[in-house]
Amino acid sequence: MTACISSKERINGFSKLGLLIINLDIEEKESLFRRANNQNSWFTEVSMESALSGLSLLLEKENIEKWLSEYSIPESTSPKKVGILMAGNIPGVGFHDLMCVLISGNIAVVKLSSSDSFFSKWLIDRLVEVAPEFEKFILIEEMLKGMDAYIATGSDNSARYFNYYFGKYPSIIRANRTSIAILTGEESDNELDKLGLDIFLYFGLGCRNVSKIFVKNVNQLQHFLDVMEKYNWVANNHKYLNNYEYNKSIYLVNREPHLDNGFLLMKESKDLVSPIGVLFYEVYSSEAELSKLFQANESKIQCVVGDPEKYPDAIKFGEAQYPKPWDYADRVDTMKFLLALD
Repeated sequence: MTACISSKERINGFSKLGLLIINLDIEEKESLFRRANNQNSWFTEVSMESALSGLSLLLEKENIEKWLSEYSIPESTSPKKVGILMAGNIPGVGFHDLMCVLISGNIAVVKLSSSDSFFSKWLIDRLVEVAPEFEKFILIEEMLKGMDAYIATGSDNSARYFNYYFGKYPSIIRANRTSIAILTGEESDNELDKLGLDIFLYFGLGCRNVSKIFVKNVNQLQHFLDVMEKYNWVANNHKYLNNYEYNKSIYLVNREPHLDNGFLLMKESKDLVSPIGVLFYEVYSSEAELSKLFQANESKIQCVVGDPEKYPDAIKFGEAQYPKPWDYADRVDTMKFLLALD
C-alpha cells in the first residue's frame, strides 16, 4: 500500500523544486542544457532557460496555493494509477500534468517522449531529490496498460490513436492547437517586442506559440517586421533555418505573395496554423467578425494574445509561454478530472 502524503507536503514538495530551479548551480544547468540539446537540437539554451523560468513561475508557492484554493484536495485517498503520455515539442511540456496527478494524491505512471526524455527525467529526479515522499508515486514506463485513467497529448493523428486505445477509460486526450494574436495598430514597440516572445520562443513548436496575427491594416506589417528584427537569432538553429528556406523556396516557385525579413516569412492566409519559419496574417474589419471566427475555431485555438482591456479573455503580450497553474491546456480542468476519479 502506497503511503499517503498530506496536501501540505505535496505543495511544499513542488515549491521546493521551484526554489531549486531558481537557485540552480551554473555547472549543473550547463550540463543539463548540453545533454538535453544533444538529444534534441530544438532544445537550445534560450528554449531551456525559458522553460525553467516558466516552471519557476508555475511552482511559486503563492501561485500553487491560489490555484488549489478552488478545490477540495483530500488529505488521504485510495490513489489511482494515471497514465501520462507526455509530448516532446518543448522542454518539460508534460510537467503540469505530472504536477496535477501528484497533488491530487494519485500515482503518475509516465511515458516520456523520446524527444524530451532527458529534460523531463531531470525534472522528475530533482522533484524526488527535494521531496523523497513522491518517489513511490512516480513510475516511468514504456507501456501504459491497465491504468485507471489517462492523460495523453499529441498530434491530431496520435489523438485518434489515443482515443481508440484509451477512450473507454476516464481520459483527457489533447490534439493539435495553436495560438493567435490580435493587433489593433495602437500597440507600442514594447508590446510588439513582447509579442515576439510568443511567436519565436521554442521556434513556434508549442501550442501556446502564436502562429497567426490578425491586423487592422496591412500597413502595420512592415513596422511589425522591423520590430521583430531582434529575434533573428532563431536562424542560428539549422532546423529552423531549413524550414524557413524550404517555405521561402515554395512561395517563390509558386509566386505566392509574401513578406520576408531574412528569417521570418509572412503570408496572408485564412488558415490558423503556419509552418515553422512562417507567420500567417489576416486583416479583420470588426471585433464582431473576430468573435465569430474564434467561436468557430474554439477547438483549435489555445491562446488569444492581445490587450486584455479590449479583449477580456486575451493574454498579455509576452505572457503566452508562461502559464500559471490554473491555465489548463485546451481549457480542460485537469485537477477537477483527477479529483473526480475517487
